[in-house]
Amino acid sequence: MDNFLLTVMAYDRYVAICHPLYYTVVMNPRFCGILVLISWFIIFWFSLLHTLLIRRLTFCVGTEIPHFFCELAQILKVACSDTLINNVVLYVSAVFLAVLPFIGILFSYSKIVSSLMRMTSAGGKYKAFSTCGSHLSVVSLFYGTSLGVYLSSALTHSSLQNSVASVMYTLVTPMLNPFIYSLRNKDVKGALRRLLNLPASFL
Repeated sequence: MDNFLLTVMAYDRYVAICHPLYYTVVMNPRFCGILVLISWFIIFWFSLLHTLLIRRLTFCVGTEIPHFFCELAQILKVACSDTLINNVVLYVSAVFLAVLPFIGILFSYSKIVSSLMRMTSAGGKYKAFSTCGSHLSVVSLFYGTSLGVYLSSALTHSSLQNSVASVMYTLVTPMLNPFIYSLRNKDVKGALRRLLNLPASFL
């Protein structure tokens, strides 16, 4: 769901910067609601598919998952029956639910960068880039930690490392979202400057 929402937000930035005159027409509340509902609908059916596929697996008595939640990859590792179909569906899902949204984000930002390069005003470039800074921070944090989870799960069998990486993208990133997005608020910037004893020109 996070992947799709980040992609929708990237599209929102693309419309705001590349087609500002059409922004209120394109990104109206009805269309935004439809995008969120489509995202939820896709995730629901993929989740249901994985749940039904897991029901066909068998597990040994006393099996423990070395994780702080029932992550799908960890469940498949401890299954006692053949997980080939589950793994194939898992990899196909990863491509559809993670890789394709990430390509959508990259495409949106390639258009944004292309538009910024054509701008002559330095102030306009700074204002346009500042609207993307918070979103880029969240995308980097989310995809960086998610990639770390799946790479560490493939390369190492350390349950502690897998758990720490999972905590980063399931708990830390969502907790940082309100803070990152509110950094554009003048009151929040002022409070942060006072807290860190920074000069008024900073931030």
